[in-house]
Amino acid sequence: MQVYLNGEYPELTEACVSVEDRGFLFADGIYEVVRCYAGRFFELDRHLARLERSAREIRLGLPLSRDELRLVAQELLRRTGLLDCSLYLQATRGVAPRNHAFPVGVTPTLFAMLQPAPSPDPALAERGGAAVTVPDERWGRCDIKAVGLLPNILAKQKAVEAGAQEAIFIRDGLVTEGSASNVFAVLDGVLWTHPQDRRILGGITREVTLELAREQGVPVREEAITQNMLWQAQELFCTGTVAEFLPVVRLDGQPVGDGRPGPVCRRLAAAFAARHG
Repeated sequence: MQVYLNGEYPELTEACVSVEDRGFLFADGIYEVVRCYAGRFFELDRHLARLERSAREIRLGLPLSRDELRLVAQELLRRTGLLDCSLYLQATRGVAPRNHAFPVGVTPTLFAMLQPAPSPDPALAERGGAAVTVPDERWGRCDIKAVGLLPNILAKQKAVEAGAQEAIFIRDGLVTEGSASNVFAVLDGVLWTHPQDRRILGGITREVTLELAREQGVPVREEAITQNMLWQAQELFCTGTVAEFLPVVRLDGQPVGDGRPGPVCRRLAAAFAARHG
């Protein structure tokens, strides 16, 4: 399968990056993941805008414009023939001798590939999944979609070892987000989610979910809930580009609400499916 790397389209098995690339040495880079349904990218502009924002925040000059990135995405679709897939984009500060300070005169590395992405398991959406809570020990700029994801990996592994699908971060007694998702809770008919600030990555699926909720008249509060409020929620669900909607019906081994996916989650998931076609 062909990928994109610095202006060329090599086979994945032949694509190579130097061991001195700062993404490898320092995790000095950013990334995006974009879902593609039936050959159409979903909210590609929003994802590219977020990639550009992440680049600005770490003072990284992207080597391609937004229009050029769109062309790369379309060319990968043409070359691979994939229809239901996800686009992975990664940019690093480039190749230079190992030194903490920014290198001078270095061209950033840009990599892109498509991966097959089947729809989420309908049985899981029907019965719901499980989550565990973990301390949020990540750095203070979670709003940047950076490639340094070790705390997220450790949290996800804790979930897997507990037989759960997701880990939910708790910082200073407040729910922030999941290891690879944003978290929503329904309390007394109101949809709560953490505000978009430096403590979370503002998910594109999160944005669409909030738009759909407002369109359907669901009251919304972009405000962090406490860990105690989490246990009082009638519904709990997570959203993400690949996972889409995950109803959480068990948290740390205990049932959430009546132990079944709730009506708000079901309505919003159906509306989301209609949105992407």
